[in-house]
Amino acid sequence: MKTKPVAEPSTRTQQPIVTGTGVLGIKYNGGVMLACDTLGSYGSLARFRTVKRLEKVGDFTVVGASGDLSDFQKISSMLREMSTSDSAYDDGCNMTPRDIHQYLGRVMYNRRNKFDPLWNELVVAGFRDGKPFLGAVDLIGTMYEDDIIATSFGNYVCLPLMRKAGTNLSKEEAKQVMENCLRVLYYRNTKSSTKIQIATVSAEGVEIGEPFEISTYWGYSAFQHTEYHGKRL
Repeated sequence: MKTKPVAEPSTRTQQPIVTGTGVLGIKYNGGVMLACDTLGSYGSLARFRTVKRLEKVGDFTVVGASGDLSDFQKISSMLREMSTSDSAYDDGCNMTPRDIHQYLGRVMYNRRNKFDPLWNELVVAGFRDGKPFLGAVDLIGTMYEDDIIATSFGNYVCLPLMRKAGTNLSKEEAKQVMENCLRVLYYRNTKSSTKIQIATVSAEGVEIGEPFEISTYWGYSAFQHTEYHGKRL
């Protein structure tokens, strides 16, 4: 009697499991800044509190990601391999931020065509030859460049605030805008946290800061004097 071979379980990501929310990017006078929080959500559970979603690529570029964290780990591994291979040639010609943006666009589109997408929205920030670069790629390979970018829920909540601030900002002003936007995102999005991380790319190189807490305020009178069926709680 012949037995049927046991099919191997599917190893592709069927849907996002542990996810990170919005990544914000803005150009300022002299460089580009990315910011995001460090929360990894398991569904609606705030499971992992210290997840870093900003990855340095080469000497001129930072990539940030929202969406599935395991898929971003795969993308980070691919970028590290590509960066190592690029350095091994030692020909004085390194990939620019735009090259990396184009590469990620081809990767995401290729995986989408295989019906096995990487469930991420990616933001690429770079500074090369005196010119800042900021671009985004989504899970189906859609690519664009802009002076201000926000992914996930930040696209609805933070983008208007960033556009109001503009791009004629100093580094400190840009940092303040990022902190304010991520504070609002925390107020409005159940999958955000108050611990954030900020990266800058400028002529001085790539700088990814350590995560830190932003302040919040819950002293509104409406929160303190809530009534339920006519009774003050």
